[in-house]
Amino acid sequence: MYYINYFFILSFFGHLIETFVVKSNSGILFGWWTPVYGLGSVIILLINKYISKLNINKVSKVILLFISCSFILTIIEAIGGYLIEFIFGITFWDYTDYKFNIGKYITLEITIIWGLSSIILIYYIKTLLDKIISKIPKYFTYTLIILFIIDVISTLFIKSKITDITILHQIFFTF
Repeated sequence: MYYINYFFILSFFGHLIETFVVKSNSGILFGWWTPVYGLGSVIILLINKYISKLNINKVSKVILLFISCSFILTIIEAIGGYLIEFIFGITFWDYTDYKFNIGKYITLEITIIWGLSSIILIYYIKTLLDKIISKIPKYFTYTLIILFIIDVISTLFIKSKITDITILHQIFFTF
């Protein structure tokens, strides 16, 4: 339940940041969550769990966390961009105007932000979120899981530009 709750909390906060700070349309789903942030946060936690077991000094751990999370989260962002474009026929973000872009879904500037965000999450936010997550009842988490599944299915069938139902079936049941 720990990682699932992290997924939902950071998906929600990612949605808020995109909507009110960046002032962009956040996420493709109907609900107030942007799953790429939730997935990214869980990956950050898992990477940190592995790195924290390494027999290296703290500075090396921070540097390794920054580099590994920057790289992996950038790959996830690129995959998400291409999937959204393929499934829904839209481009949610485009980094072609950035100086250090690699195509429209990757740029060094944002890669650095992912690395810094990972360090902030692990060394500043995690302690607070761990206290909150320990108090979340299981029934609430199960309710969120059900609502999230309904949202994903609804989004695929309502917003998708793919008209062949067998392709949607393959996409949905592949995950």
